[in-house]
Amino acid sequence: MIDLYTAAQVRAAEEPILAATHEGTLMQRAATGLATVCLRLLDRAYGVRVTALAGAGNNGGDALFAAAHLAARGARVTAVLLDPDRAHPAGLAELRRAGGRVVTGAGDAGLERADLVLDGIVGIGGSGGLRPAAAALVQQAATGSGLMVAVDIPSGLDADTGAAPGVAFPAQHTVTFGAVKVGLVVGEGRGLAGRVHLVDIGLAGHLPAPAARQLTDPDAAARLTPPDPDDDKYSQGVVGVVAGSATYPGAGVLCTGAALRTRPGLVRYAGTAADGVRAAWPEAIVTSGRPSDAGRVQAWVAGPGMGTDDDARGVLAEVLATDLPVLVDADGLTMLAEDQDLVRHRSAPTVLTPHDREFERFGVELGDDRIGAARRLAAGLGVVVLLKGDATVVVGPDGSTFVNGTGTAWLATAGTGDVLSGITGSLLATGLPAVEAAAVGAHLHGRAGQVAAERGPLVAGDLIRRLPETVARLRGTRS
Repeated sequence: MIDLYTAAQVRAAEEPILAATHEGTLMQRAATGLATVCLRLLDRAYGVRVTALAGAGNNGGDALFAAAHLAARGARVTAVLLDPDRAHPAGLAELRRAGGRVVTGAGDAGLERADLVLDGIVGIGGSGGLRPAAAALVQQAATGSGLMVAVDIPSGLDADTGAAPGVAFPAQHTVTFGAVKVGLVVGEGRGLAGRVHLVDIGLAGHLPAPAARQLTDPDAAARLTPPDPDDDKYSQGVVGVVAGSATYPGAGVLCTGAALRTRPGLVRYAGTAADGVRAAWPEAIVTSGRPSDAGRVQAWVAGPGMGTDDDARGVLAEVLATDLPVLVDADGLTMLAEDQDLVRHRSAPTVLTPHDREFERFGVELGDDRIGAARRLAAGLGVVVLLKGDATVVVGPDGSTFVNGTGTAWLATAGTGDVLSGITGSLLATGLPAVEAAAVGAHLHGRAGQVAAERGPLVAGDLIRRLPETVARLRGTRS
């Protein structure tokens, strides 16, 4: 499990260490770790051209000290001071002693020729986007071929929300100190941070409970338990699916197939896409009647492709009136947004899986803070919210939060959301807590997308076909 922290939590954890150690101790730890990662990425130091963009304050100091380490190893280092009067004095002196070159403003920064560009412009305290001079340097650096490495967090990125209101440093690697910041994995931060490397600076024991978490493959695998010799089809979880229609059976076929391929011992389908589902998946028990005609289940999936007419509204109300876990998606969300009392007082878990437009139909402004918005909706309705996106956010009614770290842009195609619903619904039926089922569902769905994309562009059905392989890969991982 990867713990994620806000900037305020990291600063609070640093305070007792700063008070108990010599001045500059934490910065030296950070800079040494940063230089070590850079050397590993470059695979050499002598003759390598390094440009360090150094702003005022500690983030610039981290970059200057790390650049000094690289210069001492034979790298040809140029430091660009964005605010010369406020550059970190000790870091600047150390760089000069190591033979580094210093320029101010744009100067001769050597950005186009650099083998590595270090971004020490603004740290976790930055907000509101980069100033024009800094933005121009970042844009210039991005046109070169040098490796782009952010110091603690890409400049221009909000450390808590992952929002980038203007130009931000497009890192290929981010070397972050002490704890992984939430903004590195959510919103625009996921794309801007690149690969995140965590450097230990001694915060263990001082950090509070994390603001959010991210599952690893072993975490997901631990919750995808295989059947044991005493299991039968009923003991492994029975999931009910209400999706698709006679005219558009695709959602029902995809949702049912994903549920079958994930985990449960039995899948029951009820709805007007019965003929299409039965033809595609003879393993499912199919009825064209109402949910109450389907038989006993442990969880329901309702909504994808079922329409929004009066019959569909009655079916959704029937499912939500049960005392079973229910996942609501797509058309179900459209109807639910108009009658939120259907879930507000449910005693059983409810999982809502909206994309951005569906989310805003519930009257909660999304804005730049995706986690904060999801928490407001989850708390207001007493539900689990799985907010889809490049970095899917899963929030429980108590505020417990997961940010998904898997997936691919190839998943932005029709029907993949139906597959996610089937996967997550099947996990709900196995008895996993709802917030964990949603987090594992998002993780597995993203990994399946990555596996399917190995062979090129994908369609939703490819995810279903690759689910068994994906589960096998997850179970084969080691912590």
